[in-house]
Amino acid sequence: MDLLTDILQDAGLRRRLLDLRELPADVALRFPCDRSIGLHVVVQGPVHVHAPSLPAPLALTRGDIAVMARGCDHALSVPASLAGLQALTIGEPVAAAPGGSTVISGAYQLWNAPLHPFFAELPAWFVLRAEARPRLGPLALTAGLIEQEIRSGEAGADSIVHALLDVVFTYALRDVVAARGDAQAGWSHALRDAPVRRAVTLMHEDSAHPWTLDELAQRAGLSRTALAERFRNAMGDTPLNHLRTLRMQRAMKLLSETDRHLEAVATAVGYQDAFSFSKVFKRTVGVSPKAFRQRNAAEKSHPWRLRAG
Repeated sequence: MDLLTDILQDAGLRRRLLDLRELPADVALRFPCDRSIGLHVVVQGPVHVHAPSLPAPLALTRGDIAVMARGCDHALSVPASLAGLQALTIGEPVAAAPGGSTVISGAYQLWNAPLHPFFAELPAWFVLRAEARPRLGPLALTAGLIEQEIRSGEAGADSIVHALLDVVFTYALRDVVAARGDAQAGWSHALRDAPVRRAVTLMHEDSAHPWTLDELAQRAGLSRTALAERFRNAMGDTPLNHLRTLRMQRAMKLLSETDRHLEAVATAVGYQDAFSFSKVFKRTVGVSPKAFRQRNAAEKSHPWRLRAG
């Protein structure tokens, strides 16, 4: 099973290509990302990223790809200082600056929280430097194809560009997972421990199954105590707590995207009745399933909410 693909599907990601933009030297372009992961591919530099979480502006050059975690509001500019620049928000008209710095941007929205641990542990900023990648590698070639399609304006370009953007985004996440694999406890680190990965995969494959620690341990080839210890060391959590998190992620998606009755949602994510499901859901998400569904429906008209998948 492809765990990363499964996580992306469960998250209910909505994406939007924010187009290829030629940045004027006198403009700071702001990106509100309170509920989105952002992605910038620099076609022509220099470009500087400004954000409260950065100790200094982040300098990007041609071919660099910057990925920012959910909640990282930021601005792009050509100069390293924002002093004297006109502040505009993405979506506002920006005068073209032919021959200047150019960026392809995308937004991947995770509207509802809490998030799957994978998204919660993403670094605030992750940069894939062009100089560190093969010039004819898949990521560089895909970014080049995006630029070509946007500039061509030929029939079918929109569909091609959106598909290619997904490829770049997934490659970037793959690199994040690889970079974090040797770091502290977390989802990315856990994938390198074969029995823990096996237990995680089992829960992803069938989150509605009435898993116990004993059964997970047996299927993973470890004792109950050994799995519990290795899982906590790798994931920073217990297997059954992770199972609950996974079930709540899938429940939020069902409540958001379907009109299934509460009993059907409860059964689909592994609970015997709506009462026990509602109790866990409220404790995890902070509101009852009914209130969550009502809030989600009301927020569908929010100007910043993406509607296209």
